[in-house]
Amino acid sequence: MGASSLIVLIIAAVAFSGIATILFRLVLRTTTNKQKGEAYECGVPTHGKTWIQLNVGYYLFALIFLIFDVELVFLYPWAVVAKKIGFLALIEIVIFIFILFIGFIYAHKKGALKWV
Repeated sequence: MGASSLIVLIIAAVAFSGIATILFRLVLRTTTNKQKGEAYECGVPTHGKTWIQLNVGYYLFALIFLIFDVELVFLYPWAVVAKKIGFLALIEIVIFIFILFIGFIYAHKKGALKWV
């Protein structure tokens, strides 16, 4: 295995994609219409001005949810090894949750959790 294997792989990839593109053009019949050129946004046709401002509160709410959702990713591995580590694991997770709690209190005082 060396440079020759890489060259064969590249040639095979180019050949495969080229053959697939040629078969696609030969087999499928293409049509053009006005709807194919329009932007697809949830299937609802747009009317009027489509560039609107969104409330930043929704963005902040989503970020806070993401932070606390990612917290669970860290809690699961901790729970698996907590028995092996012992009392030190408990101290570490208490500090971790305390830091998250401080962030939660900060977000609450700033009004980021109010659903507008």
